[in-house]
Amino acid sequence: MTVPPPPPPLLGADGLEVTFPGRRGAAAARAVDGVDLAIRPGEIVALVGESGCGKTTLARALLGLVPPTSGRVTFDGVPLGYSGRALKAYRRRVQLVLQDPSGSLNPRHTVYDAVAEGLRIHGYGGDERAAVTRALSRAGLRPPERFLLRHPRELSGGQRQRVVIAGALVLEPELIVADEPVASLDASVRGEILALLLRLRDELGLSALVVTHDLGLAWNIADRVAVMYLGRIVETGDAEKILTRPQHPYTQALLSVLPEAQGDPVILSGEPPDPSRVPSGCRFHTRCRILASGEAERAGVADACRTEDLPVLAGDDGTRVACHWATAVAAAPPSSSETSATTEAERG
Repeated sequence: MTVPPPPPPLLGADGLEVTFPGRRGAAAARAVDGVDLAIRPGEIVALVGESGCGKTTLARALLGLVPPTSGRVTFDGVPLGYSGRALKAYRRRVQLVLQDPSGSLNPRHTVYDAVAEGLRIHGYGGDERAAVTRALSRAGLRPPERFLLRHPRELSGGQRQRVVIAGALVLEPELIVADEPVASLDASVRGEILALLLRLRDELGLSALVVTHDLGLAWNIADRVAVMYLGRIVETGDAEKILTRPQHPYTQALLSVLPEAQGDPVILSGEPPDPSRVPSGCRFHTRCRILASGEAERAGVADACRTEDLPVLAGDDGTRVACHWATAVAAAPPSSSETSATTEAERG
């Protein structure tokens, strides 16, 4: 049976770079450095990495809030334009959900005004009250009439986050970008907000890019995962494959510290390098346990790790990884013990 090809991406980045000039003669910082990324209709993609890896800058570039130094952003197959009119039209279809609802809601505005703000900016010509109550209901604030005249201080943290989500939904976008959407919430409320995002995907066909440092969150919500390190996507693919069979040592380290992980956690040494001084070779090699332990030497790739940059390469299972060691291991023939085990299993 022929497997149909995946649908074309709704939102895409092609060779995207964002460089910030250095201060007082310092070298420029490559915050986003040649990123390719695609989000398909009705799909949730988790963009994961440590603080400072460039994921928020990438999200802002995808939203048109930061112009790329090179490369392009496309939406529905059309390159993003940066005129005021083009960006206004684009942001009606792509909405941002911020991390801290307390900081993104004006304490003097009622819930009604907070949710209606987008409608007013875009000159909505329909029934404003009906649109606001529909968005609140979709965000799980029911009955919506109970919340219209409340102020943020009268709401719980989870309710405030739902108001922020309602403000994004009121324009009926096709995609939302959620930057650490549950980082400031209690554990019990986190689960409710994640369940809400999944329900919105299932009921409305809403696509989402969820930016997070937490691979556990990605495990619970994402269809696909993109792992980012020092401005680059170093591993990407279906969430189940990435989270159960990670190939890149960086992904393995991030997963090892989750509460449900088996074995000892991998503690990354030091901090990520300064994006204005990206190391030669693999940009992760200065913190890589595979290189430090001699495994890369035994695989014959240690010199390449230190000197040769590597693009993200496709794997046999649909994942993509930028790692000399992972590529060498995948290409190596099975050992005699592995071959014998396979033969015995086939006989059994």
